[in-house]
Parts: sequence; structure tokens; C-alpha cells
Amino acid sequence: MTNLIAATDICTYHGIEYTFIDSLREAGLVKFKIVKRNTYVPETELQKLEKMIRLHNELEINVAGIEAIVHLLERVEQMQEEMRVLRNRVG
Repeated sequence: MTNLIAATDICTYHGIEYTFIDSLREAGLVKFKIVKRNTYVPETELQKLEKMIRLHNELEINVAGIEAIVHLLERVEQMQEEMRVLRNRVG
């Protein structure tokens, strides 16, 4: 079973409003788990969420900007994987 971290704990630790991480969830960038009316972030999502929090706090990037950055990074990773597969075919 995945470890869960309370969303309120993450907000307190990082000094952010719950509405910010809820906006990330609404954009499909982070998955939450609801248990007995409490919202939790699976430990597997924590590193990704903390990157987005840093983009927001340190670079003042809004949710739409974070969404674009995440999409572009996923696309770069996909292209790198495609290149790796092609190199293995050639080499």
C-alpha cells in the first residue's frame, strides 16, 4: 500500500494555500486520495508536487505555466526514450 501524506501537512510545511495544490489536482497534474473526508497525497506523487511548488514559489509560475512546463518536460522525456530505442536498433 502506498504511504499517504496529508495535504494540509504539505501546505503547512511549504507555506502554501490548499487552493494551489487543489488547482494542480484539477489540472490533472497531481493525484490525491480522499480517505474519510481528508485529502492525502500519495508518496509517489510527492516529488512531482514539490517540484511544482518550487516552480510556483521560487519562480512565481502560475498553474497554467506549470501545466505547460510539465507537458513540455513529458514530451522531452518521450522523445529521449524514442531516441534511445532508435539507437538500440541501429547499434
